[in-house]
Amino acid sequence: MSDTDGKKPLGLGGGNRPGQVKQSFSHGRTHAVVVETKRKRVVVPAQAKPGAPAGGAGNAHLGDPSKRPAGISDAEMQRRLDALRQAKAREQEEAARRAAEEKERELERQRRREEIEAKEREDRQREAALRARAEEEERQKREAEAEAAAKAAARKAEILGTQRRQPAEPAAAAPADAAAVPGDRGAGQSRPRPGTAPGATDAKPGLAPRKTDRERENRETDRGAARRGDEGRRAGKLTLSAATGEEGGRQRSLAAMKRKQEKARQKAMGFGQKAEKQVRDVQLPETIVISELANRMAERAADVVKSLMKMGMMVTMNQTIDADTAELVIEEFGHKAVRVTDADVEQAIDTVEDRAEDLVGRPPVVTIMGHVDHGKTSLLDRIRKANVVAGEAGGITQHIGAYQVRAPNGQLISFLDTPGHAAFTSMRARGAQVTDIVVLVVAADDAVMPQTVEAISHAKAAGVPMIVAINKIDKPAANPQKVRTDLLQHEVVVEAMSGEVQDIEVSAQTGQGIDELLEAIAIQAEVLELTANPGRAARGAVIEAKLDVGRGPVATVLVQNGTLKKGDIFVVGEKWGKVRALVNDRGETVTEAGPSVPVEVLGLNGTPEAGDVLDVVSSEAQAREIADYREQAAKDKRAAAGAATTLEQLMAKAKADQDVAELPVLVKADVQGSAEAIIQALEKVGNDEVRVRVLHSGVGAITDSDVGLAEASGAPIIGFNVRANATARGAAQQKGVELRYYSIIYDLLDDIKKAASGLLKAEVRENFIGYAKILEVFRITGIGNVAGCLVTEGVARRSAGVRLLRDNVVIHEGTLKTLKRFKDEVKEVQSGQECGMAFERYEDVRANDVIEIFEREEVQRTLD
Repeated sequence: MSDTDGKKPLGLGGGNRPGQVKQSFSHGRTHAVVVETKRKRVVVPAQAKPGAPAGGAGNAHLGDPSKRPAGISDAEMQRRLDALRQAKAREQEEAARRAAEEKERELERQRRREEIEAKEREDRQREAALRARAEEEERQKREAEAEAAAKAAARKAEILGTQRRQPAEPAAAAPADAAAVPGDRGAGQSRPRPGTAPGATDAKPGLAPRKTDRERENRETDRGAARRGDEGRRAGKLTLSAATGEEGGRQRSLAAMKRKQEKARQKAMGFGQKAEKQVRDVQLPETIVISELANRMAERAADVVKSLMKMGMMVTMNQTIDADTAELVIEEFGHKAVRVTDADVEQAIDTVEDRAEDLVGRPPVVTIMGHVDHGKTSLLDRIRKANVVAGEAGGITQHIGAYQVRAPNGQLISFLDTPGHAAFTSMRARGAQVTDIVVLVVAADDAVMPQTVEAISHAKAAGVPMIVAINKIDKPAANPQKVRTDLLQHEVVVEAMSGEVQDIEVSAQTGQGIDELLEAIAIQAEVLELTANPGRAARGAVIEAKLDVGRGPVATVLVQNGTLKKGDIFVVGEKWGKVRALVNDRGETVTEAGPSVPVEVLGLNGTPEAGDVLDVVSSEAQAREIADYREQAAKDKRAAAGAATTLEQLMAKAKADQDVAELPVLVKADVQGSAEAIIQALEKVGNDEVRVRVLHSGVGAITDSDVGLAEASGAPIIGFNVRANATARGAAQQKGVELRYYSIIYDLLDDIKKAASGLLKAEVRENFIGYAKILEVFRITGIGNVAGCLVTEGVARRSAGVRLLRDNVVIHEGTLKTLKRFKDEVKEVQSGQECGMAFERYEDVRANDVIEIFEREEVQRTLD
């Protein structure tokens, strides 16, 4: 079968063509086999006819199955053609977009080239203008010098011509350039020939120069020409010496001329000018170190020392001079001295105002306040998920603790835990001064207590918002509504009572309400919009200070503004130092601390007072100067307070002290805040008859000097969380000084009160035991007036004291001389019985008077 048989071809869809293969075998046998041949698959979209729809461009092959690949349906073929058209459209769009971007980049490059060319043209024009200005100034200067030189040459020529001519013949004035030779070619100037006499050529024809004169002039001319030679072209500006022929000096080289011209060009352009000396206003205290004086004048310290040596003072740069001498030095260096007082050193502390763009948000500082044992530390312990209470003696917070906690929403919160005991009132006050938010902890089973009221007062005085945390809500006796009602008496209206103060019911034991408390703190912080500038010099408040045996003085500082870094020089109160190390609340050493971050600062030269302000200053000398001034001011204040008494006041005080018994004590504590709180508590112990006198207080271990002072004054030494060293213990045992150690302030105060109570006089109490009414008065010889009485109440005793009342007014007080029942002397008479009474050394008794009978009893007093 062949292709031309007219039969239907083999294959599907008309894609393949039939063929015939003839097979040959042996013996002449043949066999025809029909085979199928496949054509190469080519997909070419047909062009759309004009006027035909775009979607029908590929429909030309759809009706001809012979031109379609095998197994491809109409829908599939249409989909492929559509995909091909979309791909081509995307390629065209991408090409157009790239072309547009390339065109835009080319325009940008063209614009930049034009800007650069315009800037270069502007620079060239400016440089050309400066060069033209310099050349114009140089030309004017040369013209002025040439004019001056020409005048000088004419004057000299006139003088020489006058000397060589006869006196009868007047000298003719010659032009200035008649005897001049070409000089500076560039400038077009000329100068006279050396050795020649200007004006000689203008002589009359009949009077020629003598031969000797001509020979001398010729020789000088030859020598001048040989000397100038090829240096003529190197000649610079026409100077007076060149114009007058005075060539005796050394000639200037070409390099020197170039340097001079370059210097003139730089001067014309405003470069290379020597800076004028700046006159400074130098602040001058009463005394100043020479090196510091040189620093303030911006002069070399060696120059200042040299100046003082010229005045006859052999000093070094580390010595101190007075203000008068320093003022002379300042005037010699051309500066102005500004006298300042010692108080002006405080102005050196940076008090610049922070710009709004430099302020960033900072974590809030939250202080937990409340009555003792209301669960403040336990609540903070629950928040921190650490055991803080276990570290406090007796579960009572003795120091201010500063911690940072991250709330569930990720916000950092700085907590200050203040003691709730009454002795730590001042510590709580300091906590309220540095805080942003106060969390008032009130026990639901105890309600508002005295220290709670004090905490409310501190918060109101500091002007900070308050959040009430009603703790111990899990106890059966909890009554949170009573707490809210009691707070109303102190002008604290919570939200549950339609007020503005947030109140949260929490439990430190079960964790109830902790998340709500942190959320309330975060909301309050957002309302306050707390910001600080971390880029400025640091400023902070000392929360606590102590003397560590291994680390020296250590201060717990809450940074309020700026960033405190390792190596910063600071002044805090009367102390100063350089930050040697920073330790955060987790005991980790850090390199810097930003706003609202509590850290322990090491590197002080002494233990500061809790509550002092820390300020970073620029130099060590400045910090030392401020600290010295503050220390001296404090000494002067104490001396003035002691001296501000008259002789009469001293005598009155001595007389009053004779009636007051004193209990002297020495106090040593571990931290400054505890020592201060103990002193304030001891000052309140006593009354008008007895008082406690603190002879000395300090921070750190008990030393030999403390034992010596205690022996001289007969006072015991109280150690609060500190101990005496080995030598001090031996000295105390040898000298009989009592050492008492405490770790809980309750026990300390109780023992001091007992000791002070022993100095009180016994109290005499009166117990009324009976009343008697006088019925009749008898006169008995040898005894006097005897009152016949009826005991109306109680009992009458002979040993008791009596008072005689007349119309309820005490007429006499004394003792009984006799007490008789009928005729017998008795010790006592019961109520309802009659008796006879006679007073000791008193006889003015009348009928109807009342006798009050009492007994006296001595009771040992104690201090409350």
